[in-house]
Amino acid sequence: MTELAKAPSAPSLDKGAGAPDRLTIAATGLSRWYGQVIALNDVTVGLRPGVTGLLGPNGAGKTTFLRLVVGLVRPTGGDVKVLGQDPFSAVEGRRQLGYCPEHDHFYEDMTGLEFVTLMTRLLGFSAADAKKRAEIALERVRLGGDDARRKPVSQYSKGMRQKTKIAQALAHEPDIIVLDEPLTGADPVSRHEISELTKELGRLGHTVVVSSHILHEVERVTQNFVLIDRGRLLAEGNVTEIRNLIDKHPHRILIVCDRPRELAASLAHIEDITGLDLPGDDTLTVLTRRPDACYDAIARMAVERGIVIRKLTSPDNNLDAVFRYLTRR
Repeated sequence: MTELAKAPSAPSLDKGAGAPDRLTIAATGLSRWYGQVIALNDVTVGLRPGVTGLLGPNGAGKTTFLRLVVGLVRPTGGDVKVLGQDPFSAVEGRRQLGYCPEHDHFYEDMTGLEFVTLMTRLLGFSAADAKKRAEIALERVRLGGDDARRKPVSQYSKGMRQKTKIAQALAHEPDIIVLDEPLTGADPVSRHEISELTKELGRLGHTVVVSSHILHEVERVTQNFVLIDRGRLLAEGNVTEIRNLIDKHPHRILIVCDRPRELAASLAHIEDITGLDLPGDDTLTVLTRRPDACYDAIARMAVERGIVIRKLTSPDNNLDAVFRYLTRR
């Protein structure tokens, strides 16, 4: 783990979803090798109730991390605890886990209702209870009615298939919900519905882990992130916290105003500002290592000189920019 990551060295856990300040998933020195290939390398991280985005390019180690969390594979080194238990060996604890895998694993001749009912029965529920839970879960993902009851999964669109996988992850009402690339291939309406459901689950106190290699998709559902690349943890926290850890790259602020040269001259002596640029007739770019103090200075100077600021943005204050800095891409 690099110096940018802010993970506890030995996370303490409380069982149950609990309060939002309590860890529900804790990985310590977690590693997984496949022969000579290192899929995950010495990852230490703690997750709490709410939605956390697990981000990284394809092949970064996201799916391996999630498979370790839900107990599908055993760690090569280190360990992971989910609600205080080892997910690989604690079979009873798996009822507290809901997993939506990235790739489809359906019985294609089954309907969505039949499939979700079967998966719920495998967790020990009676036939009647499993069917009722499946119906509720499918309604929750907005896949009820004839689509779920009559059509075989083989006739489902990609969005419907994604919703069916999510429904089977929710039907048994787990505390921990793991969604591996849930938006991949879904149509715009399905993407919106899945995103809204994800946010709702977080608000209800579930621990929801959503993986994606498309940063802006996850940015819509949470401000808490874990960034992984090449099997290693790069950083965790919200965008601002992670961005503030990066001390080698100044923060850019883009200002559109009526007198950019005058504003630049008034800001030139401020210690927190490391660079000024005038890329256009009405545009000023400010480089700073302390953006909060710089915003105050910009506002103060503009008011004192009567300069009209029409737009003030930060190209660096988004997840994509943060990730590029961390991976040097």
